[in-house]
Amino acid sequence: MAVSASASQYPLPGIAQQMSTRIAFLVSGLGMSAWAPLVPFAKERLAVNEATLGLLVLCLGVGSLLAMPITGMLTGRFGCRRVIVTSGLLFTSCLALLATAPTVPTMALALLLFGAGLGVSDVAMNVQAVIVEKASGRSMMSGFHGFYSLGGILGAVGVTAMLWLGFSPLASVMAIMGVIVLLLISCAATLLPYGSTTRDPLFVRPRGRILFIGSLCFMVFLAEGSVLDWSAVFMTSVREIDPVRAGLGYAAFSIAMTIGRLTGDGIVQLLGGRRIILWGGLCAASGFVLVVALPNEIAAYAGFVLIGLGASNIVPVLFTAAGNQKVMPVSLAIASVASMGYAGILAGPAVIGLVAQVSSLSVSFLLVAIGLVVLASCARKVTSPE
Repeated sequence: MAVSASASQYPLPGIAQQMSTRIAFLVSGLGMSAWAPLVPFAKERLAVNEATLGLLVLCLGVGSLLAMPITGMLTGRFGCRRVIVTSGLLFTSCLALLATAPTVPTMALALLLFGAGLGVSDVAMNVQAVIVEKASGRSMMSGFHGFYSLGGILGAVGVTAMLWLGFSPLASVMAIMGVIVLLLISCAATLLPYGSTTRDPLFVRPRGRILFIGSLCFMVFLAEGSVLDWSAVFMTSVREIDPVRAGLGYAAFSIAMTIGRLTGDGIVQLLGGRRIILWGGLCAASGFVLVVALPNEIAAYAGFVLIGLGASNIVPVLFTAAGNQKVMPVSLAIASVASMGYAGILAGPAVIGLVAQVSSLSVSFLLVAIGLVVLASCARKVTSPE
């Protein structure tokens, strides 16, 4: 791998850097998921209605979208290590405020900073992942993203378990905060002290291949966001199942995605990125069709499993493609693709809701399936030589 003057003084990333990258993804997943169990407590503490709560949660996404575009420059100037550790400490410290914020403005500020920290961390760890993967000469991106998914499951389960045992929201997140800080300390020394081979500008408008890859990333994240925000609603309002079981659809999706990613490196190495996008897109699309077409609870869960398995390795392949392109500096390309993808998570629930309002939730899911088929048809263009 070619190195610049800024990186040539360091040895090529090896096993230690691979492990620190996995820990960085795990930390980000832990931090993000620790917030979800706190939402009902925040609603009760602040005495707000659903509309106000929705606007508060939107602050998290706004914080991420504002911070992501400049993270490529930050990693280029200061290195992955400083950016990952600093952003990790930022979103970790915000967890305590999210558990205790006494007013709406305080909570809004906390969520804005929390989102900014998560957004910066997301881009920086993917920049490191691209560099480490290139140095290894083999597919590793799916496994890295698998640790993010694993962190998401562990964080949500950990905080929920502590709350169930009677611990306060603050005590529950303090435990997660302690774990995150220990993990950051354990990996800090082997995170990359550089993040780019050039002195990148503050921001470059996505164009050409990056705009195309980012658009596909938007579609995948929109599909994931639709499952996150609407699967439980679909199961209760369309399939009319007990609300107690409504969350099992998303649980099936999450577990399938985690397994798909943790085992994905070998599959990507064997099949190649083009087949992953092609068959993954078709698999996820068929999952949405199965959820809608068969009026059976078990079939719906099977559909959500197919969505998770199909989508699991598409985003890692897209990030690898962004790291291999020559249109933009790698750090800025990753920032652009991540920003466009995250916009899909934010836009997804709104788009699904609007379509459902004028037609039905089933039609919304079928439109997502069509979008995934279009994505699958673009597989060759994503992985073809520039």
